[in-house]
Amino acid sequence: MSTMRLGLRENWQQFTLLVLVNAFVGGMVGLERTVVPLVGTEEFAIGSELVIFSFIIAFGVVKAFTNLISGLLADRFTRKKVLILGWILGLPVPFLLGWGPTWNYIVGANVLLGISQGLAWSMTVNMKIDLVGPGKRGLAMGLNEAAGYGAVGLTALLTGYLASVYGLRPQPFYLGIFYTVAGLLVSMLMIRDTRAYARLESSQIGRTPAGETPHKPRLGWVFAETSYRNKTLFSVSQAGLINNLNDGMSWGVFPLLFAAAGVNLEGIGWIKAVYPVVWGIGQVITGPLADRIGRKPLIVWGMMIQAVGHAVIGIGFSSALVTGLVGSVLLGIGTALVYPALLAAVSDAAHPAWRASSVGVYRFWRDSGYAVGALMAGVVSAWLGLTWAVHLAGFLTLVSGIIVWITMKETLLQNPSSPAKTGSETTQIPQ
Repeated sequence: MSTMRLGLRENWQQFTLLVLVNAFVGGMVGLERTVVPLVGTEEFAIGSELVIFSFIIAFGVVKAFTNLISGLLADRFTRKKVLILGWILGLPVPFLLGWGPTWNYIVGANVLLGISQGLAWSMTVNMKIDLVGPGKRGLAMGLNEAAGYGAVGLTALLTGYLASVYGLRPQPFYLGIFYTVAGLLVSMLMIRDTRAYARLESSQIGRTPAGETPHKPRLGWVFAETSYRNKTLFSVSQAGLINNLNDGMSWGVFPLLFAAAGVNLEGIGWIKAVYPVVWGIGQVITGPLADRIGRKPLIVWGMMIQAVGHAVIGIGFSSALVTGLVGSVLLGIGTALVYPALLAAVSDAAHPAWRASSVGVYRFWRDSGYAVGALMAGVVSAWLGLTWAVHLAGFLTLVSGIIVWITMKETLLQNPSSPAKTGSETTQIPQ
């Protein structure tokens, strides 16, 4: 432990492996973005949007609650063990998606996928935060999410191409078999646990002597602090929820909306790929930018740009394909601005002793957005049509950005042991 140091440069090898692992994690979500809604309508002849979107609702609810307990599991069993468990639970998913004989198998696959993602993605986030320390959190989160959502987009594109050549099932899901096996092997054989790095950071900020285990408050206290008591953490949590509401809505609505407009499978694959690819690659820039100019400006502007993207898709200014691509690029840019800044802000505001739990609570609210977005889209689409689901998501995104602008305190340079240089809120840890 005497040679253990915080920093991206000091821990670049483990950090790089974790980036690779998160690319495999993201690829598992990308399996579903283009193909699965169309499996529901074309293969199983499901006529209700709400029933089709049920797989997204199941995924979002399960992932949200798994995120909530992931920090507790990591502190009890180590981050590495939780990461490996996430991959083990994900092993059946591509087989259920590719060969499941009824829609219930697809929903069941998404229950497993939600648990797997909640464990594996949460651990790659926490392990990178542990390794880099406070100085490069924006960059660390940018690289982590770039790998994950870049893989989401590329996999969505590949599955769209495979489906256009070979059919909707099972060939597009062969990619998932590779992702799960590779992710599990790398996690078991090459990844090291990082919990000791969080303890090192806690000792460096003067709250806990080196070598001692810091006091960790109960989850109920962390949940309340992150959800509503701390105004900054509240504003970040609600922005995360609305951000993934957009993703959950687009996940179910876009394939059906653009298929009805005459866009072919390959074109839908491009529309579904552009959003997460721009979102992912953009974070390589926006992550470091959050370390330079602050978290709040990126969050506010990112939400506003997403609202404009919804307006473009909802109104339609050209051919359906062009409209979808332009709107998806705007959604990707806006989300790229928001995503690493939100995670960095939570990491800034939470003490290392309860940071993993606070990140879990934030991710609980954020990934609840998948279920909320899919449920909202299903209900609104049934009553008013698919386009109105896009309009409502855009309005909620605009309101969320205004809430961040009014209530959030900047967290960049905040020291958890003292008031932030920027005037951010401080929190007393219960003893």
